[in-house]
Amino acid sequence: MAYLLDTNILARLANAGDAKYPVAALAVTELHRRGEVLHVTPQNLIEFRALATRPVAVNGLGLTAVDTEAKVTDFEAEFPQLPDTQGIYPAWKILVETLGVIGKQVHDARLVAVCHVHGVTHLLTFNVAHFTRLAGFVPGLTVVDPAAV
Repeated sequence: MAYLLDTNILARLANAGDAKYPVAALAVTELHRRGEVLHVTPQNLIEFRALATRPVAVNGLGLTAVDTEAKVTDFEAEFPQLPDTQGIYPAWKILVETLGVIGKQVHDARLVAVCHVHGVTHLLTFNVAHFTRLAGFVPGLTVVDPAAV
């Protein structure tokens, strides 16, 4: 099975001091052990850079640009990237228009569109509630909480 990692998984993996780090790390380790392929997208890495370099006082990780690039390099080595393709935008557009997606959830909708276009069957996230409604758009897409792995 193919999994797409939500950016919140990457954020936890990059911060061993986060209370959810052990859950994220254990889930990724277990899925690798099972032979699952865990993917990221360019969007994840862009979102991660924004989050990682934002100050801790405003819900960021407070990393330097150099430290952030090192983490991104590690993620690129560990998780194959699903490329941005021409089919993602039209799938995203149909999803957001059909479900009336607004605000920050448009980013989540794009990850669901990536799953749809690339045939990814599972999305690993700490924000299961954010993705449940969106996942109904993609037949066979299962949203998975890392604690359930």
